[in-house]
Amino acid sequence: MSLIIVSGASRGLGLALVTDLLAAGHRVAACSQSRSDELAALEAGEHADRFAWLQADVGKPEDMERFVTDAIGAFPGVPLWGLVNNAGTAVEGILSTLPVVEIERVLQVNLTGAICLARAVLRQMLRRPGPGRIVNISSITGLRGYTGLSAYAASKAGLDGFTRAVAREVGRRGITVNSVAPGYMETKLSGTLGTGQLDQIVRRTPMHRLCELGDVVPVIRFLLSEEARFVTGQTIVVDGGLTS
Repeated sequence: MSLIIVSGASRGLGLALVTDLLAAGHRVAACSQSRSDELAALEAGEHADRFAWLQADVGKPEDMERFVTDAIGAFPGVPLWGLVNNAGTAVEGILSTLPVVEIERVLQVNLTGAICLARAVLRQMLRRPGPGRIVNISSITGLRGYTGLSAYAASKAGLDGFTRAVAREVGRRGITVNSVAPGYMETKLSGTLGTGQLDQIVRRTPMHRLCELGDVVPVIRFLLSEEARFVTGQTIVVDGGLTS
């Protein structure tokens, strides 16, 4: 199996995806700002020989080149097949009162950091023949917006635009670039929303529930697969019909 890189792997969707990819036989290099208990368990578990955790802050562009270099170095001779740009942060607040430092952090992690990580990965992919896969984790807020999440929505809308542009740049090399836009999930990021807001989202969703990790992971798995070779430049929405 080839190597897949995952950012923001300490919890939530990133952790679920790493676990899924390891179970499928892939080699996985993951980064986060700190090592969670769950990541430590993976390092000591049955797939330890196919898993490498590396400390890196996606909000620091200089960390991204180092992370990719170290990830490849952890698995000598194994071709780099895919990237899942999952790391993200959110802050809730009306724009007129939102501190600039918080706006900058959201954009730095969710957009600039994701771009820099994809850039570092593509530099490696383009050095060798053969296809590759990049999946950017976006959000339905980037498509429809949501009160109090303006900076987050801007970062995710930018990520979708980035996805479409880069897909055109590298398509002739067989490298696909797609976004996955999950609906609201019960994760730390959605914790910025109150219970009342989440209840309202559930009522407005045709499937009448929040998005779950098990709804999103299989979509990412497909986009990383050989079978998804003709799917590129797309934003795949997984939201139970909320934005339909």
